[in-house]
Amino acid sequence: MNLQQLEYIVAVDNFRHFVQAADQCCVTQPTLSMMIKKLEDELNVKLFDRNKQPVVPTEIGAQIIAQARIVLREASRIEELARKFNGAMIGDLKMGIIPTVSPYVLPVLVPTFTKKYPDINFQVHEMVTERILMDLRNGTIDVAVVATPFNESAFHEVSLYDETFYVYLSEDNDLSNKEYIAPEDIRGDELWLLEEGHCLSDQIRKYCELRKSRLNTHFTLRSGSIDTLIRMVERNGGLTILPFLAARELPKEKKRFLRRFRNPAPFREVRLVTNREEVKSRLIDALHKEIQLQVLPLLNEPDPI
Repeated sequence: MNLQQLEYIVAVDNFRHFVQAADQCCVTQPTLSMMIKKLEDELNVKLFDRNKQPVVPTEIGAQIIAQARIVLREASRIEELARKFNGAMIGDLKMGIIPTVSPYVLPVLVPTFTKKYPDINFQVHEMVTERILMDLRNGTIDVAVVATPFNESAFHEVSLYDETFYVYLSEDNDLSNKEYIAPEDIRGDELWLLEEGHCLSDQIRKYCELRKSRLNTHFTLRSGSIDTLIRMVERNGGLTILPFLAARELPKEKKRFLRRFRNPAPFREVRLVTNREEVKSRLIDALHKEIQLQVLPLLNEPDPI
């Protein structure tokens, strides 16, 4: 038994697919399968039920994989301790980030972070909050940028920044003559939202006290893009809700369709989340500082209206 074999079985459990697991581990599928078979022979157990699609762990396999995750995490601690002692900023750093934050953070973060820390292999995965939760738990990612407090004892959360919401209206919208918008002004049948699973939609529904029955039911848009919502408003009428960084990037001629919420205006708290047992603290601290260094000046710019 070796660490490489443990990495392989964890990868198969993560992807539930041998080919995808092999790609993740940078080996061929026959090599990965052969190494897992050797481990099964050594332990005299079957770790996976290969007759099911997607492949699933056996009962004993699930227990062994859970222990393998612990062993791999502890092995990473040894490497991190050595790097910390040597003052090295080196290693892999895998980050998950939600789609409603990534277009505004990554363009200013990635160039400066990768230039400052060229020995960090910085990998970014855009994904919805539910997937981020799962990947943090199983160790597929090291750190995440989200906009919903998890409040789980297994995670450590720190605030990155707060971001105010704005209303973006179509040109002929009945609310255009209002300077400030109240939650009760917003009709669910004219509100364009991201698909369920995006925390931004969940926050807006809660703030406006919208139920599914009050939302547009004759047409369903399943989009993860704020840019798509903006274009739907412009072409089809209605309104949508934009965070500050999205509103800030609108062309000058479109900012006249923005409206502020009545105080207290809603906002979202963007957070950096890690597993409490995370060992890459120095790399994550550097990431935390760089996000704030690059994003906070943008948030201190004048109101986009």
